[in-house]
Amino acid sequence: MTADQGALRPPPDLADDEKLARNRLGVIGIVFFVVAAAAPLVGMTGAVPVAIVLGNGAAAPGAYLAAGVVLLIFSVGYAAMSHRVTNTGAFFAYVGRGLGIVPGVGSAFVSLLTYLGIQLAVYGFFGGVAAPQFDAELGIDLAWWVWALFAWAIVTALSALQVDIGAKLLGVLMLLEVLSLLLVAVAVLFQGGGPDGLDFAASFAPSNIFAGGLAGSAGIALAFAFASYIGFEATAIYAEETKDPKRNVPIATYAAVSLIAILFALTSWAVVSGVGSDDVVNQVATISAVEGTPLADPAAVLFSVADEYVGSWLAELMSWLVLSSLFAGLLAFQNSAARYFFSMGRAGVLPRALDRVNGRGAPIAATLATSVVTGAVILLFIVTDRDPILHMFYWFSGMAVLAILLVEILVSLAVIVYFRREGDRRVWNTVIAPVLAIVGLGLGAYLIMARFGLLAGTVAEGVDPTTQSFGLSGTGWTLVLAPFVIFVVGMVVGQLRRSEENEDAVADFVS
Repeated sequence: MTADQGALRPPPDLADDEKLARNRLGVIGIVFFVVAAAAPLVGMTGAVPVAIVLGNGAAAPGAYLAAGVVLLIFSVGYAAMSHRVTNTGAFFAYVGRGLGIVPGVGSAFVSLLTYLGIQLAVYGFFGGVAAPQFDAELGIDLAWWVWALFAWAIVTALSALQVDIGAKLLGVLMLLEVLSLLLVAVAVLFQGGGPDGLDFAASFAPSNIFAGGLAGSAGIALAFAFASYIGFEATAIYAEETKDPKRNVPIATYAAVSLIAILFALTSWAVVSGVGSDDVVNQVATISAVEGTPLADPAAVLFSVADEYVGSWLAELMSWLVLSSLFAGLLAFQNSAARYFFSMGRAGVLPRALDRVNGRGAPIAATLATSVVTGAVILLFIVTDRDPILHMFYWFSGMAVLAILLVEILVSLAVIVYFRREGDRRVWNTVIAPVLAIVGLGLGAYLIMARFGLLAGTVAEGVDPTTQSFGLSGTGWTLVLAPFVIFVVGMVVGQLRRSEENEDAVADFVS
């Protein structure tokens, strides 16, 4: 046993203002937060059309299903660790328990970068979508940043309330979002699809999913598929606020990943079938074109299918549900980032003032810290006149996806090391599944880096990102390397904290 593991022990009794509210969430409440973070309607309107046109065409639904299988395999070891560790720091605690305090702190910094990054991305997308939507539909002409800051204020206020209030709001928004997608899927499938009918093999046969190779079209589709699942891993973040966490967190994890995978695969297959699988690339490119530029309006693809197979009323409703989906994602990621600030403050890795909770049991100081950071970055983008979608959304979302894959790989490695040390003989849960997860997640991380120019729009001058891997601009390389740099910085901080008086607090935190 190493010194790191020897220092681990149950956390001491905490004061009431250092404890999150208990027994606020059940399985359904956790799933609401996680699926809301994945924002399936946003993925269907934004990422899926791009995966079809630039990726593997009619087999894009299969790429989403393949990514879901990899993440379900990851969930096996993740769920096994959740039986041993109940901590709002989740990844921080899991990596710390398996690999030691220093890598644990490094993973915490990367996780915090992930949730702040994806929240900033969604703020940019929300503002970029809300401004033209309200202008066109209601005649309210305001700049994107006005809407972004308006959402920022509401999210901050709701996050300061007890967590189950946010869960109830997310539940309503998510239910409407999921029902609208299922309605489109059912309508297309029950009507037998479009001009080419329902061709299951075109979308789900392995030979079609991986056509073009991982360095080509299949790799592009898989990269966008992995990017669409971010947020599913947040189930364990709510462990301290969950009723019976050792039972509910694993159930919620499997339920959330399965629901997201089925929803993406089924709805994207309906879209492919609706426009016609044989010529889906050209059809999607045409529908999404603006002034001859394909994919300039990717949301038009889903709205077109909804209009044709259900009615114009659903297309109109979905255009507004995109905004509610984005808002639900903002609230979910605000909660995730705040709980990491809270956990790192309680461990002494960040200032201890961050571990304060209010009378409702919400992490008030951490919530305000999250809002200060995101508000400052929004203001920076306003001052520098950056585009909310081309810059804020694509830059931060691409970086966040790569960051979370890095941490998930570390968690899988930690599962193997921890249970091997404990003498656990469950080979599938503690060895085979984590090893397979490391391979799959490693492949996903490579594809994200190789296709980062497409994901984030950061291609070097003269490079065609659809045919050439990497080829990034300076900004692109900065965003790609950021998670790895932050991990090293976090490990340095972890090492320094171990040598100071609060070493015990950090050790307690990962227990």
